[in-house]
Amino acid sequence: MYNSLRFRLLSITIIVLVVAVGTMAYFASQSTSTEFRRSLQGILDYPNLNIDARINTINKLLASKGGERDIWEELQATLEGMARTTKARYVIADLNGEVIADSTGELIGEVINTSLSKPFAAFLIEKKPMLAYIVPLENYNLASIESQFNASVNRSLIIAIALAGLAGLLLTYFLSRSILRPVDELISAARAMEKGDLSQRVTVSTRGELGELAHAFNAMAEGLTRLEQLRQNMVTDVAHELRTPLSNVSGYLEALRDGVVKPTPETIASVYEEAMLLNRLVDDLQELALAEAGQLKLVCQPVNIQQVINKAVQSLRTQALEKEIILITDIQDNLPLVSADAERMGQVLRNLLKNAIINTPVGGEIRIQAQVSDSKVEVSVQDNGMGISSEHLPYVFERFYRVDQSRARETGGAGLGLAIVKQLVEAQGGQVGIDSQVDHGTRITFTSPIAETSA
Repeated sequence: MYNSLRFRLLSITIIVLVVAVGTMAYFASQSTSTEFRRSLQGILDYPNLNIDARINTINKLLASKGGERDIWEELQATLEGMARTTKARYVIADLNGEVIADSTGELIGEVINTSLSKPFAAFLIEKKPMLAYIVPLENYNLASIESQFNASVNRSLIIAIALAGLAGLLLTYFLSRSILRPVDELISAARAMEKGDLSQRVTVSTRGELGELAHAFNAMAEGLTRLEQLRQNMVTDVAHELRTPLSNVSGYLEALRDGVVKPTPETIASVYEEAMLLNRLVDDLQELALAEAGQLKLVCQPVNIQQVINKAVQSLRTQALEKEIILITDIQDNLPLVSADAERMGQVLRNLLKNAIINTPVGGEIRIQAQVSDSKVEVSVQDNGMGISSEHLPYVFERFYRVDQSRARETGGAGLGLAIVKQLVEAQGGQVGIDSQVDHGTRITFTSPIAETSA
């Protein structure tokens, strides 16, 4: 559980949420508290009330009245006027804190705690010192106000953090389910394939890495299914290819032992042919295994590809004449030497020509071409046989794959020729390809790198 992708994704998300939200809450609290102090202290310092003008107003009043008995009424009226214009509350009290005038009229005659704030002016009225304040001083208990404000802010932050955390958890849970659902399907399909069910496929509509992973898994499953089918076919094909000549050899030997057949030259030649067929099949399998393992011994040196082509054509001309097939060579003049193993290159050409002769009808023709293409020599063998349909083309170079599923020696073959061609060409630094159309023939092309001496 603790090593599952879902648990780790959930844990990482929780840690991120806690760190992010906690950091946000801490800095928000600090910033709010600082801003509160700055703003409230600004109010206490009276930044926008034009205090000098208010002091001049009161001084003018006191100077104009000059000790008359109605000074207190005038002073009260002046404070009320000042409060209307500035939208602030003004209080004048003596040194003991007894309020003499209040712009709201609520605190007159009451004693207030003057130690909670500073006065903005001092006046001498009727020979008594008076101090002027703004708003009731009890409202300026900074510690109490800040404590209440911070408590309110912290409560709001705690609620916001709880809601944000819950929303994050729910969102992470549902997102993780949607993200990991394809992974669960892949795991289930992989376990089924582990038990031998190669028909498993996954359907993932999401894009990105998971979609690519699902596509790769399906491609792997297709490949494994095809390889398994090829393996089964290979076992069947090898058994069949070995059974026929072995049956013939054992039949001849049994007949010779029992005296039914006399050891004539014809009988010995027939047994020898069957033995050679077995030998060629074993050699082909061994060469293919060595080539696929990269252990095939090659002696690459500058080779005249035209001479190799001519020798391969000459060796199979008799077999072609038996089907009245014309072999045509079309070789570019002054072809450069190629870097190749002459013996293996001849084997490639003979395999391609044999394959073309088998698939070319009586009276057809096979064209062998060679020319320089992109710093390489390109050689092609083209017949005018029945061709290969498009669904078979990707697999024709695989072992024991046959377009014609017949096992007749004249048409089916063992299905190793083209596989050996591909391995030999690639082992010598070339590439091989095929182009075919039904009823129009097949063209197989391979390349060989130009030798450095020629370059």
